[in-house]
Amino acid sequence: MRALRYRVLVVDDSALARRGVVEVLGADPAFEVVGEAGDGAAAVPLVEQLRPDLVLMDVRMPGIGGILATARVKAAHLGCKVVMLSVSDDARDLFASIRSGAQGYLLKNLDPGDWTAYLHQIMSGEAPISREIAARILGEFASANPAPAVPLDTLSGREEEILRLVAVGLSNREIALRLHLAEGTVKNHLRSILGKLHLKNRTALASYVARRGRAEPGPGP
Repeated sequence: MRALRYRVLVVDDSALARRGVVEVLGADPAFEVVGEAGDGAAAVPLVEQLRPDLVLMDVRMPGIGGILATARVKAAHLGCKVVMLSVSDDARDLFASIRSGAQGYLLKNLDPGDWTAYLHQIMSGEAPISREIAARILGEFASANPAPAVPLDTLSGREEEILRLVAVGLSNREIALRLHLAEGTVKNHLRSILGKLHLKNRTALASYVARRGRAEPGPGP
């Protein structure tokens, strides 16, 4: 049986940065870089032409930046997943990326092994946030007023447990191990939580929880 391989488009205005991304992905046979673009304007037609499974999109580029380009890709209903690349954990970029429809946000300074592990989770449908990003979200909203949103009492006790663990960056597998559940059960609960709270993805969930001051401490080393 042929192993699953994901087609990837890399979008970054720096040729050196693109080369680094290609090298990282080249070490993992699950990823095949099928194209590169140097700016957001070139990204959308290339997505239409190449139909990649995944687009790695630099946040800040001259002209049409990654956030606007991502919104255009999503508006075109092209079906690929988009992960934003950034050298910064600036909350403004993070939340703008969420609003544009990106499935993930990846810091360029992470270890290459963490990169590929994160991307595998993205492609498996978990759309996780990294613990670094989770910490940034929690810090950003530590002193914020509670968010006027759907009351958490609409969730079951188990759903609220899972929500809090998502907020500190745990993957579905890690949550399943901690709560002694099947991974599929965690996924089903997560879909229910997203529906009840009218949120799109895990990053939005983390932001929601942080704004309400309900997140639990993260996992130990």
